[in-house]
Amino acid sequence: METILVLAHPETDGTLAKPAREALHAAAALHKSLAGSNLVVGLIGENVQPAANSIAASPATKYFGVTGTDFSQSRYATDAAAVEAIFQTAQATLVVAPATSRWARVLPGVAQRLGGRADTHVTGVAVTDGKISISRWYYRQRMEGALTRTQRPWFIGIDPGSHTPCDCGAGTAAVQMVPVAISDSHRRTTVAGLREPKADAQTIRPDAQLLFVTGAGWTKKQTDGQTHVPEAEKLILGFLKKSRASLGSSKSLVDLSGEGQTVLPFLSHLNQIGQTGATPRHAKGLSTCCHGEEPHTVGWRFIGERRAISLDPACGWARGKTDILYVADAFAVISKVNELLSEGGNT
Repeated sequence: METILVLAHPETDGTLAKPAREALHAAAALHKSLAGSNLVVGLIGENVQPAANSIAASPATKYFGVTGTDFSQSRYATDAAAVEAIFQTAQATLVVAPATSRWARVLPGVAQRLGGRADTHVTGVAVTDGKISISRWYYRQRMEGALTRTQRPWFIGIDPGSHTPCDCGAGTAAVQMVPVAISDSHRRTTVAGLREPKADAQTIRPDAQLLFVTGAGWTKKQTDGQTHVPEAEKLILGFLKKSRASLGSSKSLVDLSGEGQTVLPFLSHLNQIGQTGATPRHAKGLSTCCHGEEPHTVGWRFIGERRAISLDPACGWARGKTDILYVADAFAVISKVNELLSEGGNT
């Protein structure tokens, strides 16, 4: 009989973020498909009661918590000790957690301590003939593989954006507190503070409904034979500010800086999507001046609705890689869209 433990940590406001709710949804579906299994939740943070109350109507039969100021911030030593303590108390065989930066660096180490196995970037969990299998993508998102393990414990990191968040009703959850002995050796790493860009300077927004992708065409010579990089920068940043979209880029554009060419200064390899970049999962995507390169379109595999703007009606985007192709000048289109957004329109 499997005991499924879902691990999560509250945000600074006491809520559970979307990735945590997605992991809970995946674990609940697994629990429903796996006869005789138990589902429990483990929460780690300074105060976990509000988070537990927010999912009190979930199928979980027990809630475990590790609390205190030592667990308010991400730190490998204290997080690993807390996970191990909850695991031992729950007597779990399967551990499901969101593959966030906090859990992705902790779970493999805890799995090693406990003689288990860990799999990350999991996009699907299923039960076939009583056996649990997971799916994930390989070779830069070109091939999907399915695998199963007999080794227990098995730690599974669910990729954010790959599942529907659990819509669990709120209530009052009875949380069993698990004691964890923390010494000075666990506290050698401290969080001195948080640094983040201003809201207007933030370009990567994983929860945005729209992914706006820029290609190298923005920096190339336009119909008048001249480049218009300052204008491109103004249009793109203006669109991002007004639409609150997330910014992506093709590899060709972010590589221009290494070729000594004029670049868009707000772009980096963190914005890169495609074969050698990230694989985003936004509801909608708008590609501009990308010319439909195959490596770039690989990164659009999980975009719900794909649109593109290109002056070439025979470009790669017109060959089955987008749902709607606008044969137009991206400069003119985005300029008009920004104008409409300023007047109170929406995307």
